[in-house]
Amino acid sequence: MPTSPTRAADRPPASVPAADRGRRADLVVALVAVALAVWVTSGLWRDPNHRAITVNSSDQALFEWLLAFGGHALTHGENPLFTHLINVPDGVNLAVNTSVTVYAAVFAPLTYLVGAPATFLVILTLNLAATALAWYWLLSRHLVRSRLAAAVGALFIAYSPGMVAHANAHLNWTAGWLVPLLVFGVFGLRRPGRWRRGGIVLGVLVAVAFSIAAEGLFFTALALAVFLAAWALHPARRAEARAALPDFLRGLGVTALVAGVLLAYPLWLHFAGPQRFHGTGFDPMIHSEDIAAFGAYPSRSLAGLAGLDTSLAPNPTEENSFFGLPLLLLAVACFTLLWRRADPGRRATLAALGSTGVVFAVLSWGPVAKWAGTRTGQVLPFGVLDNLPVVNAALPSRLALAVAPVIGLLLAYTVDLLRADPPRRRGAGVAWGLGFAVALLPLLPVPLLTTVRPPVPQFITAGTWRQYVPPGEVLTPLPLTLDVTPDGQRWQAYALTHGQGEFRIPAGFFLGPGGPDGRGQIGPPPRTFDTLMDQAGRTGLTPIVTEGSIQLSRADLRYWGVRAVVLPDEVDGAKYDLDEEALRRTATALLGPPRRVDDVWLWTIPAL
Repeated sequence: MPTSPTRAADRPPASVPAADRGRRADLVVALVAVALAVWVTSGLWRDPNHRAITVNSSDQALFEWLLAFGGHALTHGENPLFTHLINVPDGVNLAVNTSVTVYAAVFAPLTYLVGAPATFLVILTLNLAATALAWYWLLSRHLVRSRLAAAVGALFIAYSPGMVAHANAHLNWTAGWLVPLLVFGVFGLRRPGRWRRGGIVLGVLVAVAFSIAAEGLFFTALALAVFLAAWALHPARRAEARAALPDFLRGLGVTALVAGVLLAYPLWLHFAGPQRFHGTGFDPMIHSEDIAAFGAYPSRSLAGLAGLDTSLAPNPTEENSFFGLPLLLLAVACFTLLWRRADPGRRATLAALGSTGVVFAVLSWGPVAKWAGTRTGQVLPFGVLDNLPVVNAALPSRLALAVAPVIGLLLAYTVDLLRADPPRRRGAGVAWGLGFAVALLPLLPVPLLTTVRPPVPQFITAGTWRQYVPPGEVLTPLPLTLDVTPDGQRWQAYALTHGQGEFRIPAGFFLGPGGPDGRGQIGPPPRTFDTLMDQAGRTGLTPIVTEGSIQLSRADLRYWGVRAVVLPDEVDGAKYDLDEEALRRTATALLGPPRRVDDVWLWTIPAL
């Protein structure tokens, strides 16, 4: 594993103590990190309860529900990893979903105080700032001497195009602060006599990371494995790696034991529990990185604002590379400069970094190469790995997220080198400064796009629903809750966090069994009633209703145990607009005339 360079702050003027200068630099970096986090999320801060992220309001609703449910499970002694509140009667295995259990528990007091939407926003903002600060800590205290170098590397990694793209509602992927802590924990296992305590700490950290971002933990482990293999096989480090191996393996054994104990139930539930599945329903051909995307610019950046963005990602949340050609050229120049000036030991580190970046870039291209939106037919390594367990549940395009820390480290090492040993020719220094500016300024992030979302109906906020739905019974909005129609889970989250009690809903936004070849899918398999309502909402046309479809729809409601069907005046369509009038006409044809209660149309279903 790479050794840490001698810690030494930049040489300050004699009148300013080095420690004070370092503390001031730390404070400036912290302020910049927080300011950028607030800047990126500023659209939501205008009104957290009534605004949503435009391109991914469905995932925002899901994470808000997870925070509300997690806090509710904690305070009511319920299982935080399996629930029957959604997808009745089968329930949902949250261990195979992104349950963010640790976040839900830690922030439960805040969720009960200000509501799930505001808590979601606080965590999202803190994730971005904490990622920058965690990388800055690792760089400035253990990897580089210059605080400026550490700041450049850390801020780039935290606000890289992939991180800003996933700030479109992904609380799991924006928890990038976990990565430098895991890296430090793994490298710390090599220290003589520290393997036992280091293994315990790393085991706890692994358990936390699994709870927040299991897929991210898997990618981090793969990246560390590639890096360590390349580093240990380098001739300059073989002897050191061989000497450190016994303590390292002992530490990993302790890590596995501690994490295994803490994660025994979640892992059983994940791989052998009810409502589990293998793989996901996401097509790796679609969710693979376009090779040209590495040289393209992201949408939420200064370059994107200037119209230089592209449509090479499957959706705006998955712009996982999009570094821009100038930054790729700068990274190559940084690697070349560092290699030329490095001793054999540092070359081992650079070789390992380069190998990790190349491996993950190639794997992110998916099973078949794609260039500028066109598939070339060239089979790639991921096509062989896609059938392996665990790997088949990963989206290949997200492997590109591991390239950003590699580039960030190269930037930090280069700035550190240039400050310690400036170029002899002044023109060379200016050229490096211009290179950094041209590469990084276009990638400066701009705020996420947000929009106003329909409020939770008074029927829910006033608690009127309790007059029609007994405790623990089933209520459904129209159309039924899915990723594209998240109303049900938003209403349920409100009720859970405002002490109104529990109502259950059919369907929901979750990953569960039912996909092709035993893979998962979003939501449950469709039934007659929800299919007809979805058709009406999307097309604005009332489907043909027959006596047979009426009987099948009422059988569906009995299967779910629905006691109340609710249609608000404005339905939240996360991906497209929905026609409320067509929904009302169709529900009336199937269930009879509704009554008006508060601000919703209500159909009551007699209990059997």
